[in-house]
Amino acid sequence: MPSTITAEKAAFRKVVKDFPLTKDEKARSDALLLQRFLALPRLEECSSLLLYYGVGQEPDTSPLLDRLFSRGKTLFLPRCLPGGQMEACRYRGTEHLVLNSFGIPEPDGDCPVVSRKELSLILVPGLCFDKNGFRLGHGGGYYDRYLSGFNGLTVALCRDPLLFPILPREAHDRPVDILLTETKSLSRF
Repeated sequence: MPSTITAEKAAFRKVVKDFPLTKDEKARSDALLLQRFLALPRLEECSSLLLYYGVGQEPDTSPLLDRLFSRGKTLFLPRCLPGGQMEACRYRGTEHLVLNSFGIPEPDGDCPVVSRKELSLILVPGLCFDKNGFRLGHGGGYYDRYLSGFNGLTVALCRDPLLFPILPREAHDRPVDILLTETKSLSRF
């Protein structure tokens, strides 16, 4: 029988996955979120970044790849592994991306893997967040497991209507360091 927290998370997921957002609203929101991310002063200090490809209601983060690469950043994308694990693989261009079983572009098997220790920033995906920086993901636990061994900077993008006062959380949940919405910047520092 699922725990109360598991049931609460499932209920939140159902609501936010069906959040009404027109194509134009999504495009405007995405542009504002990416602009705020690119303007982060701490971003300049970071050389190796793990990004993600937004899916569904998540912000479309693909425009960041060219923009950050032109700034001289070394970019990585996650690759899902069996057993709910993931690894960071060097981004070498769209021609080296394949769709994983979730329909998300990820680096192919020829892209080099880097350890968490070599990353300076991880852009963390989420369906929604709370004001303390805790997230609700898709429920696979890939990022929860990966972030447990990461000591660098974590940043997340969240649409204003999907920022909640508090989300259900478990002992393994970890907040992001900086949470950006279209109108707010929340930081644990």
